[in-house]
Amino acid sequence: MILGLGSDLVDIRRIERVIERFGDRFLDRLFTDVERRRCDRRGATRIASYARRFAAKEAAAKALGTGFRAGVFWRDLGVVNLPSGQPGLLLTGGALRRLEAITPPGMMARLDLSLTDEPPLAQAVVIISALPAAGDSPGTPGV
Repeated sequence: MILGLGSDLVDIRRIERVIERFGDRFLDRLFTDVERRRCDRRGATRIASYARRFAAKEAAAKALGTGFRAGVFWRDLGVVNLPSGQPGLLLTGGALRRLEAITPPGMMARLDLSLTDEPPLAQAVVIISALPAAGDSPGTPGV
């Protein structure tokens, strides 16, 4: 069962201008330490990496149905990479509380994230699904 769907498209050049203007003040407000380390290692594609993560946070806030209000903040939505390299989301704070609130009893939430860019644009799509809780259905993939 799909609980939420969000997508976002961002102009990489816009993110570049904001970083040039506000620097660490902008980066510290929106991105986790893990995200910053990962983006800053990207060299020539550093700004596109930040733009993809910005789009992912926007898409996730839309999928939660709140946007950035009701206690959901930018840094509550962390873009992480699974061991396979696949992007994922780590929710904390108000975002995690909202996810728990929209997940039906006896179900667990699964967050799927797709990221892409084709300069000058970066895009993200987030799908939040509810699956039977672990133990209810053998072989069900985890979150």
